[in-house]
Amino acid sequence: MGELLTSGDDVAAAAALLEGIARRTPLEHSRALAERVGGPVHLKCENLQHTGSFKFRGAYVRLSRLTAAERARGVVAASAGNHAQGVALAARMLGVRATVFMPESAPLPKVAATRSYGADARLSGVDLTAALAEAVAYAEQTGAVFIHPFEHPDVIAGQGTVGLELLDQCPDVATVVVCTGGGGLVSGVAAAVKHRRPGVRVVAVQAAAAAAFPGSLAAGRPVAVSGMTTMADGIAVGSPGELTFAHVRDLVDEVRTVSEEDLSRALLFCLERAKLVVEPAGVAAVAAVLADPTAFPPPVVAVVSGGNIDPVLLLKVVQHGMAAAGRYLRLTLRVPDRPGSLAGVLAVLAGVGANVLEVEHERTATRLDLGQVEVFVVLETRGPDHAAAVVGALEQAGFPVTED
Repeated sequence: MGELLTSGDDVAAAAALLEGIARRTPLEHSRALAERVGGPVHLKCENLQHTGSFKFRGAYVRLSRLTAAERARGVVAASAGNHAQGVALAARMLGVRATVFMPESAPLPKVAATRSYGADARLSGVDLTAALAEAVAYAEQTGAVFIHPFEHPDVIAGQGTVGLELLDQCPDVATVVVCTGGGGLVSGVAAAVKHRRPGVRVVAVQAAAAAAFPGSLAAGRPVAVSGMTTMADGIAVGSPGELTFAHVRDLVDEVRTVSEEDLSRALLFCLERAKLVVEPAGVAAVAAVLADPTAFPPPVVAVVSGGNIDPVLLLKVVQHGMAAAGRYLRLTLRVPDRPGSLAGVLAVLAGVGANVLEVEHERTATRLDLGQVEVFVVLETRGPDHAAAVVGALEQAGFPVTED
């Protein structure tokens, strides 16, 4: 199934087409990751690409190869945001009319950015699958050319130019780790890397809550998943395509999954340690390295694939990441119902340097003995060791603790 239509030579041709158009994004060394892995780890910063994502590369290659007649009909796409922006900017640069269908839940900054590039962005459907159906129907009704987010040789070749760049920037790379949704990026990167350096290990990483490739590879064909619930909207794709399935099956060495906690920890890591703003989907490769650092022979290049994140979601994810990293601590204590008890608890917390974020009292619950008060506290700590010290100090002071 699925002849490999995108070769290393195809990716090289796409790179020539993108010369002076796409940014050659930086490769940044991460000392913090290197210490965990035991060798060099670099981040390929596609969050700094035009439109904040690698998607611009594939969109520009695809649109630039349309015939004059096809360009005159305009193009249509469906996207949760990054492909939409890539198509919109490429269309503006090439003088092509673009219509983009986006899920009603698409982050507002992505919708606004798509419109700012000149595309007609239409919100339709509860998820990307519904938006894709609307885009295909629109193409049939109007004659506009449908620009698939990953299932086309030109798109795959364009995305693969990321792989050529990272090989030039890190010639001795041993492992390339790539965020993966529908598979366009990892297909192109694998085609480029395996063509030039067959011994390099290529690892695809999906959000566990939206991982279509493991089941598809087990079945030997693309198989849809349902009920996707993940913060990583950019890689929440229900099924790989025939082309991307074939590339991953034949060229990718391993597919791994990461949890929502892994994603939030990695996003926080990128903010704090790498000084990079990255969306949850874009940080999946970093999440995999953080979750199991010994699984990736160095030198490692992890592709950071997108930087478009709603500030409201960023706040929530940072809080989630701090909780996952042991920086937030929720405790329940039972203390005597007498003046000064709460002050005693707070004095212990102050003594060990825990920052109190929230406090609640409960004195009427039937689970409590007479003369008892239940106190709920949410604390900010410096990490797991500090959190353990906080609990120890409270219990030593005579305040039994239950962690939520």
